[in-house]
Amino acid sequence: MKNCSRLSLLILIVSMLFTGVALANGESIVGKWKTVNDVNNEPQSIVQIFEKQGKYYGKIIELFRKPGEDPYPVCDKCSDDDPRKDKPITGMEIIRDMVMKGDTFKNGTITDPDNGKIYDCKLWLKDNKLMVRGYVAFLYRTQYWYRVE
Repeated sequence: MKNCSRLSLLILIVSMLFTGVALANGESIVGKWKTVNDVNNEPQSIVQIFEKQGKYYGKIIELFRKPGEDPYPVCDKCSDDDPRKDKPITGMEIIRDMVMKGDTFKNGTITDPDNGKIYDCKLWLKDNKLMVRGYVAFLYRTQYWYRVE
C-alpha cells in the first residue's frame, strides 16, 4: 500500500512539473483564439478556451458579422436532442471534454454551429497557432486559430 501511495505522489509531482514547463513555455491553450474561415480567410469568431475539473472547453464569446447578417444567430441546425438547439451562438460551448494527453488535447468534441454537427476533436499548438481538427473516422478538417492578446 505504501508503494502505491508513493507511486501516486511521484506521478502527481511529475505531471505538475510537465504542466508547469508547458505553461512556462507559453504552451497553454487556455485563452482567447480568433477563428478564421478556411475558405475565404475571414475572421469568424473569438473562442475562449478554459479548463474546468481537468478538462478543456471552448465557448464563442464574439461573432464577426457582416452588414445584413443576423447579429444574434441561433443554432437552428443543432439536433433536436441537443440542448443548444435554437440557443444563441454567442456564448455557446462548442468545444467540450478535451483531455490533455502529452502535447495534444483529445477525447472531446467540437460543434459546428453553422451546420449543427458534432465532430470528434483534437487540439494542439504549432508555431503559436492552435491547430483544431474535427473528424469522423478517417475524414478530417484542420483549422488554424490565432491567439488573441
